[in-house]
Amino acid sequence: MKAFMAAFLVWTLISANGGGGEAWPTHTACRDGSLEVLYQSCDPLQDFGFSVDQCSKQLKSNLNVRFGIILREDIKQLFLDVALFTKGSSILNYSYPVCEEGLPKFTFCGRRKGEQIYYAGPVNNPGFEIPPGEYQVLLELYNEKHSTVACANATVICS
Repeated sequence: MKAFMAAFLVWTLISANGGGGEAWPTHTACRDGSLEVLYQSCDPLQDFGFSVDQCSKQLKSNLNVRFGIILREDIKQLFLDVALFTKGSSILNYSYPVCEEGLPKFTFCGRRKGEQIYYAGPVNNPGFEIPPGEYQVLLELYNEKHSTVACANATVICS
């Protein structure tokens, strides 16, 4: 009976309905008359904050964003992977080195586990107009050990 109870306890703790298996809430990164960007953390252990200052379907080349998180991992190096999908088809995969050892691009490069990152400022990207439609975006930030720092599933709705 003790073995059964122990197995039941372990199953309860790791099952999708117990022990933190609930999904994080969906957040609004920005909303304007013709554009809405929603996101949800896909990291089972941590949520984070993100917003875009100018919400326009005409994406500017210097986009001001805000991002906040408490680190669970050191970030000597930090990388961003972006995958963009529409109607189930992949239309873009992009990788970007955010922090490289000896070449910090942001003040939070080199931060350690337990420290907070809060970044408010520009992010350089190619300016373009977002075509009408609904897009799914998977974003993952990970360090040099390939440990996830932050992960999000986003939905972009443009009319």
